[in-house]
Amino acid sequence: MTKKVLAISLLVFLLFSFSVYGEEDIPSFYERALVLDTIDGEKLDSDNIESIQYVELEVITGKYKGEKFSIENVLSGHPVYDIPVKSGDKVLVLIEEYEDGSLEINIADYIRDFYIYILAGIFALSLLLIGKSKGLKTIITLIFTMFMVFKVLLPLMLRGFNPVTITILISVAITVVTILLISGFTKKSFAAIFGTISGVLIAGFLAFVVGTKVKLTGLTSEEAVMLLYIPQSVKFNFKDLLFSGILLGALGAVMDVCMSIASSIEEVNRANVNLSMKELFFSGMNVGKDIMGTMSNTLILAYTGSVVPLLLLFMAYETSLLRIINLDIIATEVVRSLAGSIGLILSIPITAIITAVLIKREGKET
Repeated sequence: MTKKVLAISLLVFLLFSFSVYGEEDIPSFYERALVLDTIDGEKLDSDNIESIQYVELEVITGKYKGEKFSIENVLSGHPVYDIPVKSGDKVLVLIEEYEDGSLEINIADYIRDFYIYILAGIFALSLLLIGKSKGLKTIITLIFTMFMVFKVLLPLMLRGFNPVTITILISVAITVVTILLISGFTKKSFAAIFGTISGVLIAGFLAFVVGTKVKLTGLTSEEAVMLLYIPQSVKFNFKDLLFSGILLGALGAVMDVCMSIASSIEEVNRANVNLSMKELFFSGMNVGKDIMGTMSNTLILAYTGSVVPLLLLFMAYETSLLRIINLDIIATEVVRSLAGSIGLILSIPITAIITAVLIKREGKET
């Protein structure tokens, strides 16, 4: 736990340092650079610096494109903070321009976006090849979802709007647009929409009630602590941010389950239009039961995967289960995973009964 406190303190210090630089109005910006050559310096007898790399690099973007610089790359010996480089590496550099015309250039990180874009391209191509028109619609819905999260949800949070309220509204918008765009204005679409919204709201309600009872703080990550020091004058309710994250985390899985059940009931009805509403409902429930086992595991494994290093620490130091289960960070993940799974499970009968009712009512009307 001491290491975690030190890490948080370091992050806060870095934020403070950046704010001080900002007050001095030193122009700074990031550019891409190519490492041309490196020379490893001698090992230093220092608590904070292990060695220094002497790096020659060429800036390949921006106003200094084509210019070469020789800089020092300080290595502390800590793999979290060090960025050791070699000839041929592409890196992100922070360039600071001082009033006297001098420059300070530091390696900020490795360039990773190229391969990320390649992977995203393979993902999009796979959707188009396998899904064809529906694959294209899926890409459109993904773009819409990203727009709603990064251009609507997060900016509104930074302006002080209630995170839970706007998350619910945006979740409804994402659900409606995604399902209607992929499946059209059909009975199964409306059933899936209602089932998804119901499941997500159930998950959020349970998380809120239980989270309040067990006094979750919402301050279990370094990122949450860092929000205390952002330049915007926003006083976050970190519990609301936690519940907002739980709603968003449950949305995708619940939407997937509800759409699968609604589609399966529609297909069963097409195969045998003589089935009763009750029989269609139980058909949907049978499909839902199969999905329920794997999808609940998916949610729990996803949430557990985010705290694997912490769990390993507990095991390494043989921490008691009593201590582990009562820690804020662990209780948060348990509530998150169980509330999301309960919302998913209860969305199954809701979607099944609504789909069966709508389909059979449609049959009677025709």
